[in-house]
Amino acid sequence: MPHGCAQLHLRRILHKEKKRSLAPNTWRAGVYPHTSLRKRRLGDLDTTPPPEADHETANPFLRPRLWYPHRGLLILKTKEIEVAGEYSGWSQELVLPEVPHLKALLSSEKVPRFLQVPLRSMAATSTSKLPAEFLWGFATAAFQIEGSAAEGGRGKSIWDDFAKTPGKTLDGRNGDVATDSYRLWKEDVALLAQYGIKAYRFSISWSRIIPEGGREDKVNEEGVRFYSDLIDALLEHGITPFVTLYHWDLPQALHDRYGGWLNKDEVVKDYVNYTRVCFEAFGDRVKHWCVASSFVICGRPSDLRPRLTINEPWCVAILGYGRGVFAPGRSSDRSRSPEGNSSTEPWIVGHSLLIAHANAVKLYRESFKPTQGGEIGITLNGDWQMPYDDSPENVDAAQHALDFSIGWYADPIYLGHYPPYMTEVLGDRQPTFTAEELEIVKGSSDFYGMNTYTTNLARAGGDDEFQGNVDYTFTRPDGTQLGIQGLFFPLMFLFCMKLTFYVPDSALCLVARFVTENGFAVKDENDMPLEQALVDTDRVNYFAGTTRNLLAAIKEDGVEVRSYFPWSFLDNFEWADGYLTRFGVTYVDYETQKRYPKASANFLIQWFKDNHEQPLAIAPTPTTRVVTSSNTSETSMTKANPSTADIPEPKQEMKAQTPAATAPSPAKKRSLLGRFFDAIFPFCR
Repeated sequence: MPHGCAQLHLRRILHKEKKRSLAPNTWRAGVYPHTSLRKRRLGDLDTTPPPEADHETANPFLRPRLWYPHRGLLILKTKEIEVAGEYSGWSQELVLPEVPHLKALLSSEKVPRFLQVPLRSMAATSTSKLPAEFLWGFATAAFQIEGSAAEGGRGKSIWDDFAKTPGKTLDGRNGDVATDSYRLWKEDVALLAQYGIKAYRFSISWSRIIPEGGREDKVNEEGVRFYSDLIDALLEHGITPFVTLYHWDLPQALHDRYGGWLNKDEVVKDYVNYTRVCFEAFGDRVKHWCVASSFVICGRPSDLRPRLTINEPWCVAILGYGRGVFAPGRSSDRSRSPEGNSSTEPWIVGHSLLIAHANAVKLYRESFKPTQGGEIGITLNGDWQMPYDDSPENVDAAQHALDFSIGWYADPIYLGHYPPYMTEVLGDRQPTFTAEELEIVKGSSDFYGMNTYTTNLARAGGDDEFQGNVDYTFTRPDGTQLGIQGLFFPLMFLFCMKLTFYVPDSALCLVARFVTENGFAVKDENDMPLEQALVDTDRVNYFAGTTRNLLAAIKEDGVEVRSYFPWSFLDNFEWADGYLTRFGVTYVDYETQKRYPKASANFLIQWFKDNHEQPLAIAPTPTTRVVTSSNTSETSMTKANPSTADIPEPKQEMKAQTPAATAPSPAKKRSLLGRFFDAIFPFCR
């Protein structure tokens, strides 16, 4: 199926199927993402023109160009005809009016059961803007930007020594300096304020708060003060802090002490203790927590800010303990690691991450949320999976790929069990929940955080268990490419829709969605001269597509999207890629640490100025916070005094010009996202 398409199913309701009599032009209709056809598919594609109509007349309907549901109205439009009918959801009736050339087609016994329908949206009105409470800004992670690895009382994380191991990063470099944001944080805050963002998503380094990591280890007050000052400075500039508690940087001491995430009983207790310190130190001002990070669309009014627990647990488990390409680098492949078991350890680690996340959420809800009033949840990485073609085996393959990426974590949290296909594949290698654990895990997220970057075509027959034994490709059956490197923005918000369809009968229909990461790496950008790198046209086009679809999803379809955080604020240390890959909207000269806004930054700033009702700044409330070290009875007092008076203005060496014709004019805004949320699942509203 061409990308940007959904499947429209029309099945005539015969008199024998219903006791009551129906008009001949009454049909049963359903519209849904392609990969959810597994249990709903009623027939195969049949594009044979009916005998009552000639080929030229029938084909325009068999391949209609446009469709969109809007407020219960479904419209089919082709070159020659337009069909409109009342439509109220799955297994409801679509009553089609009498239309020339349509009667013969619909009365034929050979009417196609599935029609490929390109998606479009109704044109947005000039007054359609994102609401004032919508959060937008940029995202970063501690290890990727902070540097100062041995300063400020910080202990080692598993990434420190791993990145210094020969062959573990593409350029042989490490995170000791990164973008030097531990020292330059004031300049960074000033630049964020100059950009005019409303929120900033960053992560806290566990080993900067508790250098040795454990519940009996000492809290580093200098590390607490660093993040406290950063939070105060953000609030002083009207920027809402959106905090991730774990972005892959487990304290090395815990890995050495008992195996880290491989030891569920120990690591859960230590992680919960670490989160308690953060809630106590920052929770009076931070209202958005992510326990683990992976992919998000969401937001709340300024008095109710979400928190993220763990970021992208799939990457932690598979890349760190399966493939061995991320820290701690464990794998069955002895050319990569002297120890590890790729057939068992990733699933053990994933199980530990889920239980650690759930227990941190339980702690927050019971001990802090009643007085602090924020939100807490998980963010999951999961790129969209499309079937390679319409064959049943490839439709199933796309679903299997989603089961092993999103479902692995989303199903236990929202449904209360692992995906059945995953259990079938793993057998007794898959850990199981106790009754007590399951009670804590199910429902342990106030929202769905989503990180997404690209789209894959899924084919059956793969042998990679980490991908659900599914083969990934970017090449369509006709030989064309799904898009240029990374540029698959038309499909991103199809994935947002899939969040509803993935578990249509669960509470996921009722949770808000945050986009916590979405970004684009321009090919060979690191090798370009500065002047060329600043005009990042491909990245601008990528964000032009995502923002256009973002606005359409919210304003036209009423999808509850509450935030958007492009990755990333700065070029930074990109894990195993070192510094060779750049995702930032701000160029960083790693030799001088100077920051240069790219065209993509200017585009996003202008787009949100034009399409966002600007909220009032949120002033911080100075309070006194208590931080207690676990191994002592001493209590240290830390004043929340904003330290922004001496924040300098950023030095902008060069201002990139936004490429011409990249920002869509309001009159020509069109979305490639399917307008089917209201029509399909009205009960999720």
